[in-house]
Amino acid sequence: MIKKAGNTDLEILANLAVLMWQNNSVNKLISEFSEIMLNGKSQFFLKYENGMPIGFAQCQLRYDYVEGTKTTPVGYLEGIFVKEGYRNKGYAKELLTECEVWAKENGCHEFASDCEIGNIDSFHFHTAMNFTEANRIICFTKEL
Repeated sequence: MIKKAGNTDLEILANLAVLMWQNNSVNKLISEFSEIMLNGKSQFFLKYENGMPIGFAQCQLRYDYVEGTKTTPVGYLEGIFVKEGYRNKGYAKELLTECEVWAKENGCHEFASDCEIGNIDSFHFHTAMNFTEANRIICFTKEL
């Protein structure tokens, strides 16, 4: 079962998300997700198996330029995660489909995503889900 997540699901979302974004804390993610939910331009989805939360997806509407797109807004996959042991069962595809439906319902004609250049698992997921690679970049920073 997949459900749209709301404010009552913040702790569940954060406990899943911290498994993917390990440089965060559950409390930090709860606060961040709460703010994101307030803007009305994003949606979280939770995947359950036998009543247990085993995955989530976060998508949002982006109005700024999104690499490789021609329209606005663009639905954007901000994050997707399925716990080890539940992978390769089509659950991430189900979550992505919910995100795409939500984006269409919100006026999007395109959907986009990204992954770190070295994240081979994410790259393979995106290509398996019929995403087309738009560009590869390396970002730089320096302190002034």
